Amino acid sequence: MFRHLIIISLFTLTALTVSAQKWTNYTEKNSGLIGNNILAVTSDNRGNLWVGSTQGLNKFKDGQWTDYADFNEKLKNQFVNCLVVEGNTLWIGTDDYGVIEFNGNRWFEHAEETHRLNMKYIRDIAIDHVGVKWIGVTLSGFVQYDGVNWNKYTASDSELLSDFILCVVIDNRDRKWIGTNDGLCVFDGRRWLSYTTKNSKIPHNIVLSLAIDKENVKWIGTLEGLCRFDGENWKIYNTDNCPIPGNQINDLAFDREGHLWMATEGGVAVFDCNDHWDTFRAGDQLPRCMFQNVTIDRMGNIWFGTDDKGLWCLSGYQMRKTVPAEVAENSKSPENPEHSEVSENPSGKRDAKGNSKSGGNDTETEDRIKLTPNLEEGYLTITMNSPQAEVTFINSKGEKVRTVPKYQTGSHINISKMKKGTYTVRVKTSTGTRSVKFTLK
Repeated sequence: MFRHLIIISLFTLTALTVSAQKWTNYTEKNSGLIGNNILAVTSDNRGNLWVGSTQGLNKFKDGQWTDYADFNEKLKNQFVNCLVVEGNTLWIGTDDYGVIEFNGNRWFEHAEETHRLNMKYIRDIAIDHVGVKWIGVTLSGFVQYDGVNWNKYTASDSELLSDFILCVVIDNRDRKWIGTNDGLCVFDGRRWLSYTTKNSKIPHNIVLSLAIDKENVKWIGTLEGLCRFDGENWKIYNTDNCPIPGNQINDLAFDREGHLWMATEGGVAVFDCNDHWDTFRAGDQLPRCMFQNVTIDRMGNIWFGTDDKGLWCLSGYQMRKTVPAEVAENSKSPENPEHSEVSENPSGKRDAKGNSKSGGNDTETEDRIKLTPNLEEGYLTITMNSPQAEVTFINSKGEKVRTVPKYQTGSHINISKMKKGTYTVRVKTSTGTRSVKFTLK
């Protein structure tokens, strides 16, 4: 699949920024954060932000940091891989000490079960609708804990695809969705289902992250892109067909508006799950690093953990809206919504019938320019009244990046290797010059 192409009239869309957004970075040097390699982030309903790193557990509230190694020495220099809030209890998944519970006053450690079930290297914890904990253990399978009894599932004694568990979520039917390094499993308490590259359209068997929206649609982050799966249909999003900043989808989280946030190796992004993306790329708005996790706090701030650049917070964000100008009503051909026709009209003048005029040319002699993308094959065609034209691609910086000097109307222009971005296509014919703007994503 080639990159998605969106045709836009030069005068069609206006982006509105509703409120100012701000990025804030917390590191060991500029704050009380312990460890710049952030492995887990979550928040609770009391306004606490909990941060797990390779150096232990932090709490952040009202501008103050707390290092919990001061209260539990086992957390000193301990890898805290996952954090889950249940009421007033924080469930902590560690490397060396398995699962630790903390209710704000007391610590509950499960040393015997950790040893018996080999529950070191906890990777993820999910809590179902009756309070049962489902624990993903790296290299050691899938553990169930109902508050009294412990039960363990492995690849050797069940239909679990792999003992290498990477993520766990639970849907509204109480089914457990388990991402492994060998595919995606679903467990309803009795039966197992599996999705791999051999029996489904999932793009990679390493499933790094999972999220479920309000419609019970599953969003699956893999090593080679994001999937939307509604139980029957798969839709894949990757760097070839959308503005996602990287194909390694390390974490996913929904905000209160239902927008999907994602942390990738190439930056972070948000998707309205329909057709609009906002992207913040590493090396551009953000530092070059791995973005490993994402969470949204009760105030709507979005928090991202990185592998060596500490913790990043995006506040004041609102997804930009596009407002169609009056000309947008006629910018797409009704026969094919992917076609767009535009005649450049710098003066904006119209005759008595409402037809546009450009310079001294009569509208009957103006070329009608139509761009038609073929997304599957990776090319676009331009049709016009004139048989031949000079076609120039100009990037968002105003730089000419490509010229086709003797373009024949209706012939193909390969766009599969063009860089993502917004371009103006300037078409110069014997009757004048027309322009069409498009975004290649």
